[in-house]
Amino acid sequence: MKQKAITYLLFMLISLLTQSVYSQVNSSFLNPPKVLQLSEFEPRHTLENRKFSGIPSLAINEDEGEFWAVWYAGISPSEDENNYVVLSFSADNGETWKETLAIDPDGGGLVRAFDPEVWVDPSGRVWVFWAQAVDKDAKIGGVWAITGEKSGNGSTTWSAPRRLTDGVMMCKPFVLNDGGWVLPASTWRETDNSARMVVSYDQGKTWNVRGGVHVPKEFRSYDEHHFIEKNDGKIWALLRTSYGIGESYSSDAGKTWSALKQSPIAHPSARFFIRRLQSGNLLLVKHGPIVIKTGRSHLMAFLSQDDGESWSRGLLLDQRLGVSYPDGQQTSDGTIYITYDRNRTGEQEILMTHFKEEDILNNAFDEQMVEVFNHRKIVSKKKD
Repeated sequence: MKQKAITYLLFMLISLLTQSVYSQVNSSFLNPPKVLQLSEFEPRHTLENRKFSGIPSLAINEDEGEFWAVWYAGISPSEDENNYVVLSFSADNGETWKETLAIDPDGGGLVRAFDPEVWVDPSGRVWVFWAQAVDKDAKIGGVWAITGEKSGNGSTTWSAPRRLTDGVMMCKPFVLNDGGWVLPASTWRETDNSARMVVSYDQGKTWNVRGGVHVPKEFRSYDEHHFIEKNDGKIWALLRTSYGIGESYSSDAGKTWSALKQSPIAHPSARFFIRRLQSGNLLLVKHGPIVIKTGRSHLMAFLSQDDGESWSRGLLLDQRLGVSYPDGQQTSDGTIYITYDRNRTGEQEILMTHFKEEDILNNAFDEQMVEVFNHRKIVSKKKD
């Protein structure tokens, strides 16, 4: 009897210790990460030691002539606890790039930084967003951000890291017609109404969940959703599902959403990019033709001149296997810059190209493909 009591006490003690350690690990993702300048990079952050690079985002601050690119990397060839975020900068329209920051929660610990986005807000501030979590637990992970301001000597000074909301944000913020800023943050496959619309009406000081699109359990993936404000006032949500792209609509500014249905836009389960252009047309960058489901190859750009009801012929941006995760921005002269990755554990390429709306619609189709190829730039790649 005494032996049983001792065994039971030991079991309880081990359980309590395990729970304590687990609790500490699972709360460590709430700690602010290290934001390291290039001079502070550790060996794990240097290009030659990377085994993984991908999932890029691009933003352009035209007032300052600055191009910013962000992606995440790691010293192991996978999406794991070694992931950290890299920020790179170009002052010559993307011809050359220099890494400036690494955002790393705990070095070799269990917390990862991943799925970054970079955005220039209406006031000209540069925002760098990323997710921070233990493993891939998005339901308790969080979207973090820093903002950059120009200092007197022309350099960029970065704010302290700040946690904005729960989840992961894998696509760009956008601005509503009423001035509200929107984060498309997601709690992924773990919760109902996971594809959330998180809004701010005080220029990003505070953020609140307005509503979310519900994805049935059998179709859940990583959401990676976009919101488009339609000409009729509805908000159109497009999101990644297990079957490709799902869509939903809101008639009350994002508070409630229609039942998710499969979009007629064929796609693999992967990120795509959609944005309203200065002309009022919609830009879509996806894999393959509109009605053909491909793998992660054949990145193509399409235009809609009727608010998403129909789409143009596609302009081929990159046909190679292993290209994925487009993101981009249009500048005031109409140029559309798109970034994407290729072979995240092989060549580890982060690429950028550019084109204009008229290039998509141009009848000289073959010539335009050559132009896009000639505009292709390397932002980062594996060091030989």
